[in-house]
Amino acid sequence: MLKGLGGLGDMAKMMKQAQQMQAKMAELQESLNTITVTGESGAGLVKATATAKGELTALDISPTIFDPNEKEVVEDLIPAAIKDAQSRASERSEQEMRKLTEAMGLPADMKLPF
Repeated sequence: MLKGLGGLGDMAKMMKQAQQMQAKMAELQESLNTITVTGESGAGLVKATATAKGELTALDISPTIFDPNEKEVVEDLIPAAIKDAQSRASERSEQEMRKLTEAMGLPADMKLPF
């Protein structure tokens, strides 16, 4: 590309790769907003849906658990479902990041900033 300029050709190549990585990271960030995961508790009585970034988008509660005598159970199941959804979101986000780093020829366990 830049013959005769020594290491500048390598530098230009590295800069181009860095720009490509930045563009792919931006695409990944955007896609994490559209990927959804669902966590649950109480054998599916409470389900929480979140984006792969961990943002809670929906909560589904089975009407069968609305017994006034079971108030504490419901109060325990809701945060448990949310925590499960957030955990799944984190796992999915890491999975997507591994795909990106591997596609770019980087080590799969390389941590890139988000």
